[in-house]
Amino acid sequence: MAGEDDRIEGVDLAILDAWMDEQGLPAGPIERITPLTGGTQNILIRFDRGGRSFVLRRPPIHKRANSDETMRREARVLGALAGSDVPHPGLIAACPDEALIGAAFYLMEPVDGWGIGDGVPERHANDPAIQREMGFSMASGIARLGMVDYRAVGLDGLGRPEGYLERQVSRWRHQLESYSEMEGYPGPEIPGVDRVAAWLEANRPPDAPAGILHGDYHIGNVMFRHDGPELAAIVDWELATIGDPLLDLGALIIGWPDENGLSPMGGATGSSTPLEGLPSRSELIECYGEHSTRDLAEIDWYVVLAGYRLGIILEGTHARACAGRAPKPVGDLLHATTVALFERALELV
Repeated sequence: MAGEDDRIEGVDLAILDAWMDEQGLPAGPIERITPLTGGTQNILIRFDRGGRSFVLRRPPIHKRANSDETMRREARVLGALAGSDVPHPGLIAACPDEALIGAAFYLMEPVDGWGIGDGVPERHANDPAIQREMGFSMASGIARLGMVDYRAVGLDGLGRPEGYLERQVSRWRHQLESYSEMEGYPGPEIPGVDRVAAWLEANRPPDAPAGILHGDYHIGNVMFRHDGPELAAIVDWELATIGDPLLDLGALIIGWPDENGLSPMGGATGSSTPLEGLPSRSELIECYGEHSTRDLAEIDWYVVLAGYRLGIILEGTHARACAGRAPKPVGDLLHATTVALFERALELV
């Protein structure tokens, strides 16, 4: 590996090199190492070896309690989706043992595409027709995921689908209550949080057939093809589970720009380029229905639940910022996003 450091942040290249030999991957020096940016704090590194390109993904240096398990779950889901019509990064090999480099990790195929955080390419930025089809690509992509038979692809046991909807409100309410343990956090100054929770409990639809749930589906977690509006891949699978896939559609809708181009997510998706050609929320729902057999009669309930869930997750960063554990500007931005999400949920309620 002449010309390369033996160690980059979070990865000992000599150990990685030996492990790749054991996996029977193309031999040769690890070259052209490039750190990649993503929507999370996870470490992403692209490199070449033996005439092939790889992307390594591992948890951040300062891991959360479940970081290694998250990596193992991600790799399992990507492996299960191989051969499906769901656009995703192809899994090459996974190391579930955190002892090797200090964390579980996996290798995947590089995605030939672009993400919204990288900036919108000129071709897409200047063509409303392409932007419109980008929206439909997102709706059809997540619909196809919800149609995958999770048992047939070996994902039985990934989550607890029984009673999934019934657990949601209490699960996220308890998480919100846990933030009060953060020193300096003034409490959840969120409009309508109790009203939204009560409405969700009172109007919960019956359980539907379980399926694979991405868990964090929005425009910042997909990559588009360079040559058109189609999805190159859905990325960042760390919250994937088995549950009700309509929550993914709800998440897409709650953060989608309205007829005035305004989104509760504001700038949180990372795009500084307005995409004025995007389809409407109702058109996204219709497109989803064209690629799925799921009953969409209660979709507003899933949209409200998605706002409730995401708002509480984002409020956690605000609580950590109040305690000095996260940057204050980020905490303030995400609190504002939480408020906007609940205001949108209240409109639907």
